[in-house]
Amino acid sequence: MYREVANLKPINLSKTLTATTIQENFVCLYKRLQMKNYLQTPIYKKSEEIFETLKAITGLFPEDDPILSDLKGQLLGDAMLIQAKLAGAFAVKLYDIKMENATLIRKAARDLMVSYHTLKMLGFEEVEYYKIIRTQIEEFRLLFVDWVAAFNNKHFITDTWGLFNPPGVAHDYKQQDNELDFLDEEEDSDIQ
Repeated sequence: MYREVANLKPINLSKTLTATTIQENFVCLYKRLQMKNYLQTPIYKKSEEIFETLKAITGLFPEDDPILSDLKGQLLGDAMLIQAKLAGAFAVKLYDIKMENATLIRKAARDLMVSYHTLKMLGFEEVEYYKIIRTQIEEFRLLFVDWVAAFNNKHFITDTWGLFNPPGVAHDYKQQDNELDFLDEEEDSDIQ
């Protein structure tokens, strides 16, 4: 924990310290530390593993092959997108935003899964190494299923597009004020 605190930007102490500013600074620091907790989750760690393995495999692509060079960018981009969308989903309470991020994660992971066939078709000599990625994606998928199931479907604002509402909530659902009280609540210490 001390190492994490040392890596954070300094809090602005140039104003006169009052109990309120000290409390505000503490809350800010607490939220920064809490946000970094997602880096320790099994799903995020698996996404890092996928990215590192992809870097190693795409490092084997011949540099003089423009098609494989383009594909390398797409593959690494998908792996980075997974990590970025995980961070985005961990940073919010809203069910619809979490589900939107989850949808993009799923698409990127599925694109990575089927890229084995593309590499095989393109004649990549080390294509068998890509089966490691497919195994890692399957392990990631199992973590993903549990992660999405843990989203709090009571923490939503009606999605008028109707795509990311909790089950049973229509696009024209009118929320009551008390259904939005969660927006004023302090963050839970649980990472979801």
